[in-house]
Amino acid sequence: MTTDTYQEQQPAPSHGGSGRRPVALLTGVGRTVGIGAGIARRLAASGWDVAFTYWTPYDERMSWGSEPGAAEAIGRELAERGASTLAIEADLAEPETPARVFDRVEERMGGVTALVMSHCESVDSGLLDTTVESFDRHFAVNARATWLLIREFGRRFAVERGTGRIISLTSDHTVGNLPYGASKGALDRITLAAAHELAHLGVTANAINPGPIDTGWMPEDLREHCVRNTPRGRLGTPQDTAHLVDFLCSKKGEWINGQLLISNGGLT
Repeated sequence: MTTDTYQEQQPAPSHGGSGRRPVALLTGVGRTVGIGAGIARRLAASGWDVAFTYWTPYDERMSWGSEPGAAEAIGRELAERGASTLAIEADLAEPETPARVFDRVEERMGGVTALVMSHCESVDSGLLDTTVESFDRHFAVNARATWLLIREFGRRFAVERGTGRIISLTSDHTVGNLPYGASKGALDRITLAAAHELAHLGVTANAINPGPIDTGWMPEDLREHCVRNTPRGRLGTPQDTAHLVDFLCSKKGEWINGQLLISNGGLT
């Protein structure tokens, strides 16, 4: 299932002087306080047009609940930064969805230069209580959809050689979070493979482990533990991750390729 809204703005200064803003496609941008939204804001401010996906039924299943009007609010914020935006509600558990998303983006905004994947399925369960249904859904969203999105990106990439970027957000959490951690491990391998298999396109591919980011999901005991064990004495923010993504998407970040980057403030 996919639905979308589109906001077009007047052209702003381009990223790299090509005469138009390049297009970034972000996944998992469903909450105004989320990592995906933070990345979208940063890229819009850096000269990118931004298409993004979200999936309300996922947020409705989670403890924080859905945020009515979030996609529209994020779109307005991006527009204020000069970006044309496209918001697509998309169920990435469906194997047909990645191709449909790329179709929508290309039709409205043109070819995609950067693919940034912050989508996830994350339901706590361990070795003994994870259901087959939950395990399969985690792999469908976190691993299979990542592969299919990267495959579409590689098949369709037609912008300037050397400008293409693939970035995925991952996690090393495993205990009590088996299907999430296992599927994120698969996501890592898929992403890093792209650095080599798409080398002929001049595309870089990296995975970022941002550590625990404060977006309202953590119970107080976990917050205290993370703050206590982080040398900086604070939790991570969406902006911390966004700045790293922005750098990797820039010309200055092109030499970093095929890496799993730990950006967690030194958390032990």
